[in-house]
Amino acid sequence: MIAINDLTFEIGARALYDEANWHIKPGEKIGLIGANGTGKTTLLKIIVGDYKPTSGTISMAKDLTMGYLNQDLLSYSSDKNIVHVAMEAFERQNQLHDEIEALLKKLETDYSEDLLHKLSDKQHEFELLDGYNIEYKAHEILAGLGFSEEDCHRKLSTFSGGWRMRVMLAKILLQAPDILLLDEPTNHLDLPSIQWLEDYLKAFTGAIVIVSHDRWFLDKVINRTVESRKGKLTVYAGNYTFYLEEKALRAEIQRGEFKNQQSKIKQEERLIERFRAKASKAKMAQSRIKMLDKMERVEDVDDDNPEVNFSFKFSKQSGRHVVMLEHITKKYPAIDILDDAEAVIEKGDKIALIGANGKGKSTLLRIVAGADKDFTGKAIVGHNVTQTFFAQHQLESLHLENQILQELQAFAPKHTDTELRSILGSFLFTGDDVFKKIKVLSGGEKSRVALAKALTADANFLVLDEPTNHLDMASVNILIQALQQYEGTVIVVSHDRHFLDNVANKIWFIEDQKIKIYPGTYQEYEEWNSKRKLEPKAAIPAAQPKKEEKKPEPAKQQPNDNKHQQLKKLNQDLSKMEEQIAVLEKEVKQAEDQLADPSVFNDAAKLKDTNALYKAKQAELNTLQSKWEALAEQIMELEA
Repeated sequence: MIAINDLTFEIGARALYDEANWHIKPGEKIGLIGANGTGKTTLLKIIVGDYKPTSGTISMAKDLTMGYLNQDLLSYSSDKNIVHVAMEAFERQNQLHDEIEALLKKLETDYSEDLLHKLSDKQHEFELLDGYNIEYKAHEILAGLGFSEEDCHRKLSTFSGGWRMRVMLAKILLQAPDILLLDEPTNHLDLPSIQWLEDYLKAFTGAIVIVSHDRWFLDKVINRTVESRKGKLTVYAGNYTFYLEEKALRAEIQRGEFKNQQSKIKQEERLIERFRAKASKAKMAQSRIKMLDKMERVEDVDDDNPEVNFSFKFSKQSGRHVVMLEHITKKYPAIDILDDAEAVIEKGDKIALIGANGKGKSTLLRIVAGADKDFTGKAIVGHNVTQTFFAQHQLESLHLENQILQELQAFAPKHTDTELRSILGSFLFTGDDVFKKIKVLSGGEKSRVALAKALTADANFLVLDEPTNHLDMASVNILIQALQQYEGTVIVVSHDRHFLDNVANKIWFIEDQKIKIYPGTYQEYEEWNSKRKLEPKAAIPAAQPKKEEKKPEPAKQQPNDNKHQQLKKLNQDLSKMEEQIAVLEKEVKQAEDQLADPSVFNDAAKLKDTNALYKAKQAELNTLQSKWEALAEQIMELEA
């Protein structure tokens, strides 16, 4: 499909790639990995033709179609609604649609055979290209990426950069190219959208190359791993976990070969030294010297997995209860986040706060941290609790003119320079790196500095909002090690499931405006939640909070049996209607699941039937919900 042969790419005097080779085969799902700065994004740009190699060749079929998602698309804007932007993927179908519309307009005044034939031909081609389903496909993929039906009518220009990136991803997926090149596709997605994308890519029939720091995502999607390192591309025939195991095995073999070779070299050097001074042995000594010079040296194994070599200490222990949330209600004009919610954070908890974007994770985190006080209820901080709150906006509070070491010295004056350099070394700032000014650092490097600051604070409670954003795998691994050995309490919001699974011992999620708690690791929660989704949701009206009936004052009591009978009958009808709504919601959900099934959306006939069923059930549900609202209002009027 694509053959990269002897690729060399130089930036100034530095060779980012040096005679690298790689063949991408049809249907392969590849994770392109490597430390920051090893040229992963550059390689994608070379493949699509944005950059020209210094030497070497890239060969591919002339008719090969490529879909390329890159971070430059963040700046793309349009005044069209997002469905229209996504549907730009269907270039030929859109052209045919416009031509058909124009022909239909002409037919209002001209009934010639020629026009009718042209219309028939265009409509036939449009149908063959599945043109009548393109809008449905656009809606389906946008829904999978987290857009509501209301969002679909909004202009692209009204969305933030992250949400625009989702639209561009939808457009690329709709193109269904021969090969997808995806540069950090999960960066702006929440967990449900990441899981949807995983399923979509697993079912995708073309080839895929993914650059990502999300190892959980890579493990779910890829079947090949290519490592970019020291100017070369090394292929591993498995997912990311396989790569780690295989690389460790190769490193063990290489380390053994290096030790054996070093032993042999030392032995030869001793012989040369012994015989060099003897005239009778000088020729032999010279021969051995030449042999050593020609010997192809085995390199020692570099340690790509730095370990945390310092301990996080705090001067005082917190009480048993770190934060107690009592009767918390938090609302925005358009959405209710929490309603009379309660939870307790206990000493030693390491909590992962998870869920879809817009469900209130960051809001709840700010309430816990004391940064949001606009709510009803109480957030009670426990005895001796000292807190540090890390969020992405804190990168802006870094002092740009400070050197990295100066930034930590000013923040943590109790630590010695040796301790601070050790901490920075664990966050990949070694040697003279610590003297770099903050203003010259990349986004990922600034994140590492801000995290190092947070972890040097004398705090027994860490509140972390998306700490893994902009971090490469090595940096995420460092943070995992740091939090595993941290003896305080942690609550964290993150979309990195590998990170969460290795740090959290408790999961919080917001459901029905309450804080729900799962006592276990993220993987255990995933397994439990998958089983829960498969169970039918029975309608239990009694479980819903009921309005207390107003008791009439004794002096004004007017016995009215008819009114009580009417209320009783209406409440019975309401309960039956709620049961019907629950059944319909289940049927709508089943239809939605079928529409997302590759065996359905790849079969035009099945897709048409399933889509018709879905629309019918959705319409029936909307009608019933309207009736329920009217009935509920009638009951409230009678109860008043």
